[in-house]
Amino acid sequence: MVTFINNAPFIIVFIAVFMARATVEEVDSTLPLTNTNIVSAAQTKFGALQGVTLREMFSEAVDKATIHAGIPKKDIQAAFIGSFIPEMLVHQGHTAPLLLDFAGLKGLPATRHEDACASGATALRAAIMAIESGFYDTVLVAGVEKMTSVSTNKATEALAAAADDQFESSIGLTFPGVFGIAAVAHMQKYGTTEEDMALVSVKAHKNAATNPLAQFQKEITLEKAMTPRYVAWPLKLFDCSPISDGAAALVLTSNEKAKQYTDLPVKIIGTGQASASMNLCDRSDLTSFSASVDASRQAYKMAGLEPKDMDFAVVHDCFTIAEIIASEDIGFFKPGEGAKAVRDGITALDGDKPINPMGGLKAVGHPVGATGVKQAVVVYRELIGDAGPNQVANNDTAIMHNFGGTGATCVVNIMRRADI
Repeated sequence: MVTFINNAPFIIVFIAVFMARATVEEVDSTLPLTNTNIVSAAQTKFGALQGVTLREMFSEAVDKATIHAGIPKKDIQAAFIGSFIPEMLVHQGHTAPLLLDFAGLKGLPATRHEDACASGATALRAAIMAIESGFYDTVLVAGVEKMTSVSTNKATEALAAAADDQFESSIGLTFPGVFGIAAVAHMQKYGTTEEDMALVSVKAHKNAATNPLAQFQKEITLEKAMTPRYVAWPLKLFDCSPISDGAAALVLTSNEKAKQYTDLPVKIIGTGQASASMNLCDRSDLTSFSASVDASRQAYKMAGLEPKDMDFAVVHDCFTIAEIIASEDIGFFKPGEGAKAVRDGITALDGDKPINPMGGLKAVGHPVGATGVKQAVVVYRELIGDAGPNQVANNDTAIMHNFGGTGATCVVNIMRRADI
């Protein structure tokens, strides 16, 4: 009897955990999203923003998404912030309350989310769940990164923290190296060429040329993209996204609140998140990222839609080969057909399946923690018809794909104009 009493707390905890586990397993994670709307979206210019601090970029994006959009800051109930590694880039941790204080939102619940390059999208996904659960009805989602305060070598070292240090990055494998390996695998299996990848870069720069917030606003020729300045064969300089600074922000609300702020909300109708092994040697296929495939399937199932129902996509093109692979992983094209789609103009701004209509990471820039939020900004602007010369003609429904590191994390969201 004494033994039972002494172990009672353990027994109670065990039963509670077992029952909680059973409850979690019974939950259908593909239930439709019905109550989450983006009512405003904004970003700073991306690039090497000299003399601008992490907190200043964050505050600029937040102001544009709130007071400039007619949404009082007092209406915000919580903040979800994506930021990858400010500890190494600007020597600052515990950034969530710091950033909120500077942006005039002191006192609110604030959480920083870190999932490498997918930090912004994981922050967005947490905010979606907060709205859907009814816990909040108006929240802020923001992402920010200041990467040019350190040398290129230091930034590369910081980014390498998103890979498996014990088995890969500590022995010299960089992210260009990882995606170079993926490119070689895709070339060998499907016949993809260096020119195919260069065409992705040409498309990205063409789209970014008319995007005033892009880091690179100049078109490039195929000849220039093919210039043999290899970073990690077969990837050349123009196959790689740049080191960037920047911030982006969104305001999410419930259906009822959305009516107070805009006549053109964008509904998030599907979301998915998946993970994969960190190191490449544990993967059976280097021509596809399983987390992207799994997250996409979840999002499509939740939305009750298929790839053919998507009018355009915003995908994570940290390298040109990453866009080609992502276009296949999200189901736009069959495995091995992504490169042909680029060659045939299908993914161009005026193509049947536009991808990255404003320029993508490749030409707009890639401030890591901000990227996933910026992708949602792009989708929002396209769906409400505010993309200017980068406007996609058929723009009812879109998919957004943001992944982290070597594809160990992926978040996919599906969005639709609320009047559809």
